[in-house]
Amino acid sequence: MLETSARLLRLLSLLQTPRDWTGTDLAERLEVDVRTVRRDIDKLRNLGYPVDATPGVAGYRLGAGAELPPLLLDDDEAVAVAIGLRTAAGGTITGIEDSSLRALTKLEQVLPSRLRHRVSLLQSVTVTVSAGGPTVDPDTLTAIAGAIRDSHRLRFDYRSHDGTTSLRTTEPHRLAHTGRRWYLIGWDVDRADWRTYRADRLHPRIPTGPRFTPRAAPDVDLSRYVSRGVSSAPYRYSASITLGVPAEVAADRIAPTVGVIEAVDAETCLLRTGSNSLDELAIYVATFGFPFRVHEPPELVTHIRELSTRLAESVD
Repeated sequence: MLETSARLLRLLSLLQTPRDWTGTDLAERLEVDVRTVRRDIDKLRNLGYPVDATPGVAGYRLGAGAELPPLLLDDDEAVAVAIGLRTAAGGTITGIEDSSLRALTKLEQVLPSRLRHRVSLLQSVTVTVSAGGPTVDPDTLTAIAGAIRDSHRLRFDYRSHDGTTSLRTTEPHRLAHTGRRWYLIGWDVDRADWRTYRADRLHPRIPTGPRFTPRAAPDVDLSRYVSRGVSSAPYRYSASITLGVPAEVAADRIAPTVGVIEAVDAETCLLRTGSNSLDELAIYVATFGFPFRVHEPPELVTHIRELSTRLAESVD
């Protein structure tokens, strides 16, 4: 049998997993009787850990309290958190850099040497390249997330790509992160349609609107929906191009914010992308180095033929 202090730490570790534990299950894991489990639960509560009793079978789970209690992390979890904090320190959320570094300092101070070595090794061989894109105020993300959680309409001032600002009212559905930018997927109440908004361009209005009944998602694959919405829908020209390489190969070269890739067979895939410039589309696709065939728009087909003629004549 574990000593009392060690048993309490083991009990706390079990309760931090996202599930309900019956007293019997905990007793079996700790190799004690149910009565001892109840006493240990009371000790954790006295230490400030909010252990909730679930209804029905005598069960327990760790709840949310007024203050953040210490967390127990296994080796892999501790390394993952440290790496995540290092990444967040150079991320796309405004103001999170300092708080991430403070949290990382606290974590590294108590890391065992074997784990500190793993984290330091990864840091020593990694170069962080700034995304260079716009950042988002964390309060904006929190306001959006809260409205999604509570099913409240979200009103916000939105700045479009040409700089004009308009008031939007949405039924927010999900937040999406592409690695460079944050997006809100929501039902636009005034336009009666789904829209994708850049989070760095919106400013929420307080208070939020009335509650709504969540709608079915606009697409089963929301990542594909966002990719399509930000890579082709906003532009004057929407292109459909077959690439003579497997979808996996194309995906290594083409970011989801640039185009949507759909596998055709084992050797080819379809790229859907967009631009306001035919020259940009033509040159961009040509630089991949892949065999390709343009299907639409017809303006792009004609433009590539004319461009090919001009290029050929330039070297005669």
